[in-house]
Amino acid sequence: MKRREEMTFLERIYLVEIAKGITLTFGKLIRNFFLHVLHVFGISKDTPASASIQYPNERRDYPSRYRGRHRLTLKDDGSVKCTACYLCSTACPARCIYIEPAEHPDSSVEKYPGRYEIDTLLCIYCGYCVEACPVDAIRMDTGLHPEIYQPDPKLFIEDKEVLMQRSRDLEAKGSDKMYEEHMEKMRKLETNPFRILS
Repeated sequence: MKRREEMTFLERIYLVEIAKGITLTFGKLIRNFFLHVLHVFGISKDTPASASIQYPNERRDYPSRYRGRHRLTLKDDGSVKCTACYLCSTACPARCIYIEPAEHPDSSVEKYPGRYEIDTLLCIYCGYCVEACPVDAIRMDTGLHPEIYQPDPKLFIEDKEVLMQRSRDLEAKGSDKMYEEHMEKMRKLETNPFRILS
């Protein structure tokens, strides 16, 4: 960027720069508009009309480090790995994790979460909970982005059973199959946005 002293008179009054910006913007707008019109008639289908994807019909590949929906990891016997140590809820800047510890029936285990909830309306998907967990009990490696629910705020609270089931589904189906099911649900929601999701 040039200092004000190095600018020419035309650059200082910004008229030329404004005209350049308007020309570029309207040039892209007209180009994309005509490409969209041509696509409607089946012409130039291989030339993309814009940089956006047509969600949910097209899929954007997420990188491996993408922080998707949460899941609670499980031990070999199917129980939750979480020890209810509160480190994830302490590290959470949005304060969206609620843990209620309970005494474990097995005397060798000190405690476990009797209740574990994440309010996804508050969550900012920062991944601090994953980083803070000393036993690798919570992960965000599902590859799924947050889901759209009906306008009932209670549906956005994911409890322990939902988070554990997500781990079971990931192991049984794999991330690609889970993503396809998620996208199919979003396609159905797009065709009829007022029906209740199952």
